[in-house]
Amino acid sequence: MGWIRWANDVAVLFSARRAGLFFCGAVILLRMTLLIGIDEAGYGPNLGPLVVGATAWRDSGVGGQRSGDLYGRLAGFVSLKPADGWLAIADSKVLYKPGGGLRQLERGVLTARAVVDGKATTRWQELFEAADTAGHRHELPWYADYDCPLPVNATAEEIAELQTRFSDGCEAAGVRLLDMRARVVFPREFNDLTDRYGTKGAALSHISIGLLKDLLDRASTSGPTYIVFDKHGGRNRYAALLEHHFPDQPIEMLDESRAASHYQWGPPASRVHVTFRTRGEEELPTALASMTAKYHRELAMRAFNAYWAVKVDGLRPTAGYPLDAKRFKAEIGAKQQELEIEDRDLWRNR
Repeated sequence: MGWIRWANDVAVLFSARRAGLFFCGAVILLRMTLLIGIDEAGYGPNLGPLVVGATAWRDSGVGGQRSGDLYGRLAGFVSLKPADGWLAIADSKVLYKPGGGLRQLERGVLTARAVVDGKATTRWQELFEAADTAGHRHELPWYADYDCPLPVNATAEEIAELQTRFSDGCEAAGVRLLDMRARVVFPREFNDLTDRYGTKGAALSHISIGLLKDLLDRASTSGPTYIVFDKHGGRNRYAALLEHHFPDQPIEMLDESRAASHYQWGPPASRVHVTFRTRGEEELPTALASMTAKYHRELAMRAFNAYWAVKVDGLRPTAGYPLDAKRFKAEIGAKQQELEIEDRDLWRNR
């Protein structure tokens, strides 16, 4: 695997074209490194929200492991698969299967959330307050009055135990989880954004990069920043999108391909490196972002299904994906009309 050395910087990176990542290959000396991962859940369904998750980490580069390789630096207590005594942080598709319960997602998401907040998140509305700052959920009858205790399938005791172990382990490794965000986009807003930007892929990109901008505005670091997005569908070109959200930065395009697209801006000492890549969840910050997005999405669908189950006798729940979503919508059609619920609040058009 080829190597490239950034001029006037102390970072050594894997070749952008061949490696398709920045986190694992970054060896940062002296300066703090900011690591950000962003991923989504619910891009394909017609029912329920799209959710984008993001996590931000600071790595001091101490402890004998390569800076940026969080799986290596946190190997004493973080695993890629569920296992007793370990905290699993991985692609949400590995940790969650329909009907399999939310325990593994909760162990990761609620533990990390508690580390960031310094306290446990114990209610559905509390979790969604941070992810829906505009309060759109209150406009929808299936969310407005809904609440439930958290965790659903894990226990408060195991989350508390994992929080202590996670905090102590990160401190020993010179790693800190700085921020953890979710952006929930309900159907009406999703439809408005796809109308505005032309495609749902463009809408996803604007939402995701907007969340990145918010994270960068809140974070500070004395060194470089490495950002990994999971790729947005089949899109390979993101320069214009980055320029839209960062108009004051001269965006330099390094590579655009099916495997990965790479960009950078800023002075060498604090350069921002952005990668959109396939299998972005192979990086720990992006994996936890994937889990965060999926957990919010599944909790939202639990509330949605609970509401309609009371309204329509014998109604089977839905995950919201196209074929079953059509079945579900047909079965609630009469009740939806009776309740005067607009399609735009219920159904994502693309």
